[in-house]
Amino acid sequence: MSAHTAEQSGSTAPAAARRERELAAERARVATLYGRLDELLERARDDLRRTQRDQTAGTPAALTEQEAFVRLYSERLESLAAAETRLCFGRLDLSDGATRYIGRVGLADDQQQPLLTDWRAPAAEPFYQATSAVPRGVVRRRHIVTDGREVTALEDDVLDLEALADGTTGIEADDVQGGGVLMAALAARRTGRMHDIVATMQAEQDAIVRSPLPGILIVEGGPGCGKTVVALHRAAYLLYTHREKLSRSGVLIVGPNRIFLHYIAQVLPALGETSAVLATPGQLYPGVDARAWEPDEIAALKGSARMADVVSRAVRQRQRVPDGPRELRVGSARIVMTPEMVTAARDRARSTRRPHNVARRTFALTLLDSLAQALADETRVDLETHRDILISDLRDAPDVRREVNLAWMPLTAEQVIADLYARPEVLAAAAPHMTSEQRALLQRERGAPWTPADVPLLDEAAEVLGIDDEADRLAQARATAERKAEMDYAQSVLEMTGTRGVSADQLIDRYATAGESLSLAERAEGDREWIYGHIVVDEAQELSPMAWRLLARRCPSLSMTVVGDLDQSSSAAGAATWAEALADVAKARPGGEQRWRVERLTVNYRTPRPFMDLARDVMRALGREPTPVESIRDGAPPVLARLVGIDDMAPLVAELVDQPDFGRLGVITAPSLVQPLETALRAALPAGSVGDGDDRLDAPVVVLTVQQAKGLEFDIVVVAEPGLIDLESARPGSDLYVALTRATRELVVAYTGDLPRVLETRTSAVA
Repeated sequence: MSAHTAEQSGSTAPAAARRERELAAERARVATLYGRLDELLERARDDLRRTQRDQTAGTPAALTEQEAFVRLYSERLESLAAAETRLCFGRLDLSDGATRYIGRVGLADDQQQPLLTDWRAPAAEPFYQATSAVPRGVVRRRHIVTDGREVTALEDDVLDLEALADGTTGIEADDVQGGGVLMAALAARRTGRMHDIVATMQAEQDAIVRSPLPGILIVEGGPGCGKTVVALHRAAYLLYTHREKLSRSGVLIVGPNRIFLHYIAQVLPALGETSAVLATPGQLYPGVDARAWEPDEIAALKGSARMADVVSRAVRQRQRVPDGPRELRVGSARIVMTPEMVTAARDRARSTRRPHNVARRTFALTLLDSLAQALADETRVDLETHRDILISDLRDAPDVRREVNLAWMPLTAEQVIADLYARPEVLAAAAPHMTSEQRALLQRERGAPWTPADVPLLDEAAEVLGIDDEADRLAQARATAERKAEMDYAQSVLEMTGTRGVSADQLIDRYATAGESLSLAERAEGDREWIYGHIVVDEAQELSPMAWRLLARRCPSLSMTVVGDLDQSSSAAGAATWAEALADVAKARPGGEQRWRVERLTVNYRTPRPFMDLARDVMRALGREPTPVESIRDGAPPVLARLVGIDDMAPLVAELVDQPDFGRLGVITAPSLVQPLETALRAALPAGSVGDGDDRLDAPVVVLTVQQAKGLEFDIVVVAEPGLIDLESARPGSDLYVALTRATRELVVAYTGDLPRVLETRTSAVA
């Protein structure tokens, strides 16, 4: 049925009049909600201005207090401002006669009477979950469509016909309209950015969003099922539901590349959440942004779980015992350091089971004790009486410092991995299981740029090395002693200022970082040992075992939302099953229960049925049955365009974009063709039409590899040279499957060379 709109036709006069009254009433209600939002925004601005303007006592404590409240009010202002777009999008009419409005944030009046229910609140769950079979006390669910602050349409779903029929609800049957909101959202032109789905989220999506926090939740589904956007809404839901916990630890969002992160960057801020850290796998080691490319076979070798042992052995090799005695000069005396002394010190240090750089202190102290005995014997002094002097002399002796360092050098992760690649003898000793051909693949010059596959190895090395934390332990002891005093002070500040909704703990956390002016995200990004409260991993089927080890260190509780589709795996390092991917991470609990579970999305909202049928045929031609999904959209069949040469690709694209409001067009091709096609398209299209860099999706036309196109969607897609895509792929078939499922409206398969046979038999040719 059609929506309620301001222009109704074909209805009886009484029904039309009622609908106009309904529309006017909702406009008034939404105007009231925006008025309340404006009041709260102005209060937050006033609080922020007053805090920034107020004079303080000038003491460090007073300045820190002021900065903490500036941060508090700034965060509140950001959250309220994010609710401007589609503040209210739904209404529930309940069987008890109550009415509940659903929106982006929760709003209440000055007497704390609810005006608007946050979509994440338990009270909003029936908006997404209620059905006619299980109405959950809902008689009518209304979708409120807005343009800016103006209500433009109402669409209703009646879920309890008996309650409607008995007349107790006050709802007229003629007032009921349904359908259309979801399909209108799906038909809208792409913008180059992902948008939230709070107004159109479906029941199976909402159930995943509201899943409990603990454990690894795998969200699986075919192309176009909304896996990514569901995972982002889940992150927003968890930040709302577990605010006290996650506001301190944060949420990490891992996406496959920078283009993808730019694509999704607006979703969480639009939902009022700004504390998440967004990173690619190449950005998960502080100080490194790994961008360099390397062949798939090298990345797969680096990603193997056996590389953890290789890194560990590479570090142990740096714990050396000399092959013979060493004569050392200490002042005017000469002493001998024996291999037995070094062996004993090394064994003692290793027995602590502490990381290399931390255990080095035990090694050095133990070796110095042995050398002190030798020096006492040489200088004929009593060891116990003169121990401190003897140790001091040994520390000052260049020969001693040199030998201690040669035997157990303090190391960085970068040194260990660079040496592993640059020195064949080091790699051979650390990786005896590798063939000479495999070791040759890993060899490279020192100083070569890092690749994404290097990042988990750097992190593994950093974990094995550790940091000598003696100074940190002393500082921690002082901090613990100071915490109680800070708690008392923070509580008194809250009581004096009358601030509500903030705990003393939260205020202390803001005190601790206010002077640095760093957000939680900035602090987390710079701290390798930061422990996140939750991690969202997108395109998770691409991750190597070593990458999973890194993520498990970032979140030892293994509270993760893992998003992926094994059919779309392109990486040679990726796993064939989730059990294989998580084998070393999600160990079974003592009772045998696995720490991960799978939820499947079954509806494809993006890809029209003819495109999806073609993509499925590609997989079946390889003997693989893809994940079953049901496309809810129909459309024209994909088109096959045979071109004389690659130079004809630009005119084809120019013709496709020469139509009003075409939206976004993506050319998906093999890596070797990206640059030539970009050059040709820039020459053929108006300036600025073809995107470049991490923000290239802001332009109307882009050229991407399959790996860059993962998770993205376009109104029109040109799959250029599918045969070459297969030829250059680590997993032929999977990449073509991805490329064929990115379009929402038009799909063109353009080729000059050989065409995979399955495409020849399933597409319609054009002249």
